[in-house]
Formats: sequence, C-alpha cells, structure tokens
Amino acid sequence: MMKRIVAAAAALVLTATGALAQDPDLIFKRSTVWKFLTPDHKLAVYAIDDPLVEGVSCHFTVPEKGGVEGMLGLAEEVSDISLACRQIGPIVFKQKFDQGEDMYRQSRSLFFKKMQIVRGCDVRRNVLVYLVYSDKLIEGSPKNSTSSVPIMPWNGGEAPKCAEWLD
Repeated sequence: MMKRIVAAAAALVLTATGALAQDPDLIFKRSTVWKFLTPDHKLAVYAIDDPLVEGVSCHFTVPEKGGVEGMLGLAEEVSDISLACRQIGPIVFKQKFDQGEDMYRQSRSLFFKKMQIVRGCDVRRNVLVYLVYSDKLIEGSPKNSTSSVPIMPWNGGEAPKCAEWLD
C-alpha cells in the first residue's frame, strides 16, 4: 500500500513539473561542507532559458545537501535560492502569459517542497520581473529573490512591449 502511495505521489510530481519540461543546465558546483564517505554539501549554479520569452536567461544558485540523505535523494533542501536574469538577445514573445505565471518548477524534497520561478511584467517600465521562492505543502517560505530584465532594443530593432503579451 505504501509503495502505491509513493508511486502515485512521484507520478503527480513528475506530471506537475512536466508542463514546464525544461531542465536547467548545470554551470558548476562548489563544495561547502565536507562529508566523510558521502557526498559533500554543495552550492550548485544552474542556467535556464525562459521557455516563453526568447532572449532571456536566468541563473540560479541552490544549496544541495550531501550526506546519506542527500545521496539517497531523501534530503529536504533548504530554501536559500538566489536568482539573476538577463536579456541575452532580441526579445521575442512566443505566446501570451499571465502575471505571476510559473516559468520553472523543481521539487526540493521527496514530497512537500518545491522551488518556483515565476514571471511577470512591469507594464509601466516595460520590464520583465522574475521571482524565485520555495514553498511547502503546509507552510510557505519567506526566502525569495527577484530579478528584473528591462526589455531593450537589440541590433537596431524596436523593443517589444510586455504589456501586449499579458493575458
């Protein structure tokens, strides 16, 4: 019975994260705490491109627990996540989006904790705003980070208005 519950919960997590189906690229990891005979605690830096807004990439840093729990994938990761997003080319919106829509989601524990990067548009300033935070099923986390991407002209072209792409 317990195996069925675990399998159903895992399938639910995979389905929920599959909608955003882009894996971030690992840039590098740095050990922060040495562990004997098991993986060290690390900080990992990842890059991800916005799937709906071509020309925007985000880098985020997350702590990854080592030790036996980390090695077995049972560790609940802490909520300390940093975020930096930048325009890396001409901005091209692929489709309309909602304010505060998920751009990326990642599980941070076996069942109950997830990290989310959400996207919004500051209409007045024509700036994309990205927020990263983690939450638990029962309680949220006040730890978060925000990054802004002013939409600038690229190669002499005109900068699109994010307000025109809001649903």
